[in-house]
Amino acid sequence: MQIPAEQSARSSAPADDGRTRDRVTGLLLEHGAQTATELAARLGVSPAAVRRHLDSLVAEGRVAERALPGSVRGRGRPARHFVLTDAGRAGFPHAYDDLALTALRFVALHGGADAVRDVAEQQLAGLEQRCSDAVERAGSTAGDQPADRAQVLAEALTAEGYAASASAISSGGQLCQHHCPVAHVAAEFPQLCEAETAVIGRLVGTHVQRLATIAHGDGICTTHIPGRPPAGNTTRGPRPVLQERAPAPSHTRQTARERTSA
Repeated sequence: MQIPAEQSARSSAPADDGRTRDRVTGLLLEHGAQTATELAARLGVSPAAVRRHLDSLVAEGRVAERALPGSVRGRGRPARHFVLTDAGRAGFPHAYDDLALTALRFVALHGGADAVRDVAEQQLAGLEQRCSDAVERAGSTAGDQPADRAQVLAEALTAEGYAASASAISSGGQLCQHHCPVAHVAAEFPQLCEAETAVIGRLVGTHVQRLATIAHGDGICTTHIPGRPPAGNTTRGPRPVLQERAPAPSHTRQTARERTSA
């Protein structure tokens, strides 16, 4: 079956747009802030076509418009320059993970596992403080159960880029992190996951158990948060088993008649 030329052109248009926008962001990454005219000259297309792509990139949050000082166009108006946002930069490959791995391998070689653990705890100290402030600000509205505090913690972690959520389960609560910024590094150095688990436990106020991690191939980092027993709970443990008294040795036994006659 032959696809009409007009339909084929329409179906390929989105792909072509995507490639052009990738080229636009690539130029902004390589050369910094540029005008639509400058980008059009580098791409070999019309300024109007570039502006259409720039409008889409701005709407997606990948590019932002800036008026740079000292750059003017007709009648003294500042020229419109376009720059990459943090979200736009995040779409490019980077060597941060490789740098972190190299640094931690050096630390492990010269200081051992405890030194790696110290680095992990230091790296998480700022995160813990910011999340702790968020939990404290929630105050009494968060409730006194660890699972209730986990709800507030999930919001704080989401703001930090972890895409976290919390839910109540029969045994307490569950905290899920759908993104891990250090998963590639933590796959080799589990001390990062261990330090993060300890931070979660301190923030929710109880010992928690990590059930799954993205670093180990699971789709989500999952942490179980046990609930506290209700106030006034007087549930007792199992009743002690009474040990039966062993029978006396045969040579010490006396019949009832012998005891009476004695």
